[in-house]
Amino acid sequence: MVEVWWSLLGAAVPVLIAGQAFRIKARNADEQRIKSARGREKNADDIFVCERVCTSQRMLKKVGAFSKDPIPETCVTVCGVSELDACADACARTVCVNQHQVPNWNDVCLRRCQSECLKLSTSRSL
Repeated sequence: MVEVWWSLLGAAVPVLIAGQAFRIKARNADEQRIKSARGREKNADDIFVCERVCTSQRMLKKVGAFSKDPIPETCVTVCGVSELDACADACARTVCVNQHQVPNWNDVCLRRCQSECLKLSTSRSL
């Protein structure tokens, strides 16, 4: 009986390590995307970078329960000096507008919304 548990444990450990590595890789990719968005600030030809964020079902699904009482199907276009600034402001005005009593939830809502906004922004520019 003991040999069975050791073999199950031996099979579970690599799966746990691979899952942790996948989460770290995804987190690093999000951080890289945010860093690269900071670098895409206005150049001599551009005065502002504008982003449009809507409280669509897709956006609300990506943000999850971290958005508190969002108003569905509303949109706002915000301009800023970088894509990150524009996305952050647009998310704060639409998806993450109502503050949670749990302080960290507001930060998570903004980070997830910004990440999704930046994904959409880079996919449109390609």
